[in-house]
Amino acid sequence: MKRKFQLLAFFCGCLLGANTVQSQTGSINIVSTAVPFLRISPDARAGGMGDMSIAATPDANAAFWNLAKIPFAKNRDAVAVNYTPWLKDLGLSDVYLASLAAYHKLSDESAISTSLRFFSLGNIQLTDFSGNVLNNIKPSEFSVDFGYSRILNNKLSLGVAIRYINSRLVIGDVGTGVVYKAGTSVAGDVSLFYRGVDESGAGLNWGVSLSNLGAKIGYTNDARNRDFIPANLGVGVTYNFVMDENNRLMLGLDINKLLVPVVPPATGVYAADSASLASYRSTSVLSSWFKSFNDGTNQLNSLQASLGAEYAYNEQFFVRAGYFYEDKSRGNRQYFSVGAGFSMDAFQVNLSYLVPSGSGITRNPLSNTIRVGLLFNIGGK
Repeated sequence: MKRKFQLLAFFCGCLLGANTVQSQTGSINIVSTAVPFLRISPDARAGGMGDMSIAATPDANAAFWNLAKIPFAKNRDAVAVNYTPWLKDLGLSDVYLASLAAYHKLSDESAISTSLRFFSLGNIQLTDFSGNVLNNIKPSEFSVDFGYSRILNNKLSLGVAIRYINSRLVIGDVGTGVVYKAGTSVAGDVSLFYRGVDESGAGLNWGVSLSNLGAKIGYTNDARNRDFIPANLGVGVTYNFVMDENNRLMLGLDINKLLVPVVPPATGVYAADSASLASYRSTSVLSSWFKSFNDGTNQLNSLQASLGAEYAYNEQFFVRAGYFYEDKSRGNRQYFSVGAGFSMDAFQVNLSYLVPSGSGITRNPLSNTIRVGLLFNIGGK
């Protein structure tokens, strides 16, 4: 029963949207958004490198990180499938994120791609305040996108994508007097990738990605009660060392910033707080992106960092490690991850494991979890 209440608390957080918590030891500005599943790393390869992948060597999973990388991929066609258990530490088996990504090169300079994410929150039994059973729900969320990427010159490429988002948490009246509906939104991605490696594969790559730039989501007919989606700005850089024809090492760093401002802190004065919250909710999407850089908080604390490494032997055996950092005032997610991969002909399998860290509310939902990814390079090089 406790596990179901914990899962329901997560679900309620999705409905309530952004919030700011004040503590005696300092201000905790945790920004919550609708459809937070879009911020879960869907890629087992990147998961082994601390979720670092914006400028990593391209594969089919590039659609999740930086679409502009795809024209520089070695193969003409590729498909990636990933599975990520969620809240495994709580013993839940029906909560997971599944993803699919694929691309096709139209020529040596351009490619089209698509990706799908499906997040299942399992089965939840709702009760009223007296403990009477209302009904069972199976909330789920998904997104599907289509993209196009093109090489601008021999080193620089551009990618654009459009995404449909559907969040089906509660449908109808669940006994609260409020009629809920599925939340939907349309968003877009824009990304750049610079490939600075030489013919041997050694050198510097960098990338920039703007993702989930789209409309707010609402779960009722009240137009005033709509939440921001997780628009994000990411910058990544990697350096590739080629020791010899069989040994390669890639080191990389990603910096991400959520383009959503924090809720104004509570003052304890009801009228003032109500006015501040109403003003926050009425902020336009475009204004919110710029306001996230000037929302009265320390902007350095709003940055997330992913440091990762990948060693490859003969492009067949891969060993990965990474570290993810988030400031204490923004959630305090800090963890190490490890991963491995094996490639044979056109088939590759990737595994990643998140080393347990934190406790209580800082316990990562992916602790003690193994993520699995399969990659199929079905086109010729």
